Amino acid sequence: MEMPVPNATVLSRRDRIVARLREVLPEDAVIDDPHETRAYECDGLTAYRCPPLAAVLPASTAEVSAVLKICHDEGVPVVPRGSGTSLAGGALPTADSVILGVARLRDVLETDYDNRFIRVQTGRTNLSVTGAVESDGFFYAPDPSSQLACAIAGNIGMNSGGAHCLKYGVTTNNLLGVTMVLMDGTVVELGGAHMDAGGLDLLGVVCGSEGQLGVVTEATLRILPKPEGARPVLIGFESNEVAGQCVSDIIKAGILPVAIEFMDRPCIRATEAFAHAGYPDCEALLIVEVEGSEDEIAEQLGLIRQIATRLNPVEFRESQSEAESARIWLGRKSAFGAMGQINDYMCLDGTIPVNELPHVLRRIGEMSKEFGLDVANVFHAGDGNMHPLILFDANKPGDLETCEAFGAEILKLCVEVGGCLTGEHGVGIEKRDLMHVQFTRDDLEAQMRVKDVFDPKWLLNPAKVFPLDASAARRG
Repeated sequence: MEMPVPNATVLSRRDRIVARLREVLPEDAVIDDPHETRAYECDGLTAYRCPPLAAVLPASTAEVSAVLKICHDEGVPVVPRGSGTSLAGGALPTADSVILGVARLRDVLETDYDNRFIRVQTGRTNLSVTGAVESDGFFYAPDPSSQLACAIAGNIGMNSGGAHCLKYGVTTNNLLGVTMVLMDGTVVELGGAHMDAGGLDLLGVVCGSEGQLGVVTEATLRILPKPEGARPVLIGFESNEVAGQCVSDIIKAGILPVAIEFMDRPCIRATEAFAHAGYPDCEALLIVEVEGSEDEIAEQLGLIRQIATRLNPVEFRESQSEAESARIWLGRKSAFGAMGQINDYMCLDGTIPVNELPHVLRRIGEMSKEFGLDVANVFHAGDGNMHPLILFDANKPGDLETCEAFGAEILKLCVEVGGCLTGEHGVGIEKRDLMHVQFTRDDLEAQMRVKDVFDPKWLLNPAKVFPLDASAARRG
């Protein structure tokens, strides 16, 4: 994985840059001690690390604007950072860059239940958005697995989804407006507390832009009334392909569960040892959740049972209580932590058409043998958002490189069957050089021209998303 050579001119002006930042921020909001900047040397993709020139923690849109004006004037690259949970290296700094963290931007600014929206600062965690409205019977739908820690800023940057995105959509479907600061310090408002803004869909461009266009400091989010009821079922199979076929059959039948989650045997065994959720020891497991009135739930689960029964499941367990529902979800919510206890792993998120699940799961199994590395599969099956976890030993020479090569082949397979490189983790540095697989040079040129408009100097997160050979002339 290659990163640009740090700008020697910027490094030579380090003391002046830090001094200017201290003029506009409180003393404790500027971090430049080499030992302390190590806390910002990587994100959730820990294989690559580099301490930044400095890290800053503004607490308002005005402070963000002041920081960006200084960095723009000094020609300093800025890497926006939410909670650092990115698994694609989206917040990896370079030695000449300033990390701009939003952790102190965490206030609720406005709540409107009549019009079903909440406006928050973007350092607020995903789960705490629901926490602010649940006592009044509402919730915020996107629920990534890292929702306890991940920030709304990062969710917007990567267009995050979660287990319940099949029915409610991902971040872009629940984002109404943003306050964003451009690289030169200009503050802009996009969208607002209404369904659609007039003119160009700039909000749609910003959501998923991975910190390339501006720093989002405030967000207006759609909130929804809690459903009348919800109930999950657990379905076990002795074949990954048959489980994939069950997912495809459910979708083809016109049923819209709120979630369909998939786990294979390695992941099932790891989560059982970790969380003791009571899962069967089978080859593949589906968690399917439906919601609505009791009659609606009964009808949907009846149809799902018919579909599953035709495929001879080893277990079909329908929750009979809130406690049982919590246990069914316990293992899935614990999956990534459980896998981390037994192995180093790389988590991918290529997305494929649902009807290709059986074929892709079979090919991943074949490639696992070819590369000599095990894979655990856990993913949002309803919308084809794959999360294969490639297991490797970070202390074994060559294992990381083999893992990366294996991951690249999985992502190429996703594109080959009509899918895409990323569903919610973003491109970052992890998939940056694979963008040529999905897009032509003309496609990439069109995307980079959009960045030209928002960030003409290419100072915002400049080494991410676009292959370095494609963006070299723009990065100077």
